[in-house]
Amino acid sequence: MKILAVDTSATAASVCLATEDKILGEFYTNTALTHSQTLVPMVEQVLKTTRTDMDEIDYFAVNAGPGSFTGVRIGVAAVKGMAFKNNTPCVSVSTLESMAYNMLGNDCVVCAVMDARCSQVYNALFKISGANIERLCEDRALALSDLKLELEKITDKIILVGDGAELCAKFLENSLSNVFLAPINNRVQTAASTAMAAFKSISEDKTMSPAELMPTYLRLPQAQRELNKRLGSGQK
Repeated sequence: MKILAVDTSATAASVCLATEDKILGEFYTNTALTHSQTLVPMVEQVLKTTRTDMDEIDYFAVNAGPGSFTGVRIGVAAVKGMAFKNNTPCVSVSTLESMAYNMLGNDCVVCAVMDARCSQVYNALFKISGANIERLCEDRALALSDLKLELEKITDKIILVGDGAELCAKFLENSLSNVFLAPINNRVQTAASTAMAAFKSISEDKTMSPAELMPTYLRLPQAQRELNKRLGSGQK
């Protein structure tokens, strides 16, 4: 079984081709180039270097959110486009959950944090015990002050991951002695972890058609929020 996984949910972008027991190829970039510039070339390159035809892909997976509204849209649209040809099954992966897979092999609580702006973060907590991952809460958007109150109740070692990890660590200001930043090589989401999360979903028969695959924002895009605010105040 081969799966092509994509992540464009934040500044970095990556593509991974994997089987259940092997990462066949992965490309990762974190530059000033946009995802629309890097994603398709990375897909083409990973297929070329692994000598894989697009028709050999059994499943497509994507970090469908939360994350950057534009980035999530690009990733989901790209996967829908690739999958439509053969109506290949797709897997929608939580960006936050995919990051928990970066810390497999540890015994800790993973605090996945992405900068949601407006004084909020996207967050989810996961308990890692070796190769097992237990979700402790649903994906949510909340204030850092509220997250701190939750972390204060946890006695286990807490590892911060995500593009909001440094922001969270700065907010906590070393007030919690059991909270640590993940190593830089494991701190942000990658398509390899997206693929690992997707294989679990596939084993649980949690797949969908390309038409059913949609972004998961958690919060309305800023343009929609501003429009709603203007409409609510009677402004045109």
